Amino acid sequence: MIAASELILNPDRSVYHLNLKPENIAHDIIFVGDPDRVEKITQLFDLIEFSTQKREFKTQTGIYKGKRLTVISTGIGADNIDIVLNELDALVNINLETRKIKEKLTSLNIVRIGTSGSLQVGIPVDSFVMSKIGLGLDNMLRSYQTDYITIPDLENAFIKHTNWDSDKGRPYAVACSEKLEKHFENPIIFKGITATAGGFYGPQGRILRLVIQDNNLNKKMDSFSYVENNITNLEMETAAIYGLSALLGHHAISLNAIIANRTNGTFSSAPNLAIEKLIDYTLNKIRIL
Repeated sequence: MIAASELILNPDRSVYHLNLKPENIAHDIIFVGDPDRVEKITQLFDLIEFSTQKREFKTQTGIYKGKRLTVISTGIGADNIDIVLNELDALVNINLETRKIKEKLTSLNIVRIGTSGSLQVGIPVDSFVMSKIGLGLDNMLRSYQTDYITIPDLENAFIKHTNWDSDKGRPYAVACSEKLEKHFENPIIFKGITATAGGFYGPQGRILRLVIQDNNLNKKMDSFSYVENNITNLEMETAAIYGLSALLGHHAISLNAIIANRTNGTFSSAPNLAIEKLIDYTLNKIRIL
């Protein structure tokens, strides 16, 4: 039996951070970072049957063209992904009354809709990127036993190519769900490696007042390639989503609207339009999943 200190429940028996009960979620789930983006998606639903928010975690479940879907805001960063994915898994794979793991486990389909900056000149603003592989620079997943889901050859190649400082911890690489990759791929969508940083400023090479450990890291990442996959973009959640999903037996894919190009210094003149187009694409694909 899982102790009360390990799986914390609210007085109404909902999971602690997400404030959700098993019946509140669908098995097809969209992740967004910003709580305000939840309603940008659910405003397109035919109806909303459930809504709640606790801190940065906002959830709405409803029906889109006959398909029951849940949209959840994760907030920013891999630490929040650790909370969201573990609590979602508990909702479907742990009996909250007996605190025992169920004999028959359920796999969720998780699709992240995000925004990101491209690291490649050939991936322009307003385009879409599918993360074929998540490359975690954040260390969160290293708290778990990960050897059977990671790609050590890629990790070693990246460490060598960038002369990675071991004091920052070993990067981890995890592939997306093959099932969801095949379902969501499209010739107009770029595919590659998404690097997941542990922060927005220094960890992504931004310099304000602080000196960073390696101010050439982004240029090194620009030129890195593994089995014809370049690092397409840099953000803060994808590798953690892929890692925990793989460990827990869920399917995950991350789709990003590219609103900036870090290499040539451009920013989209209509970022909201790019996001809206990605939302429409994702909803129309997920409803036939």
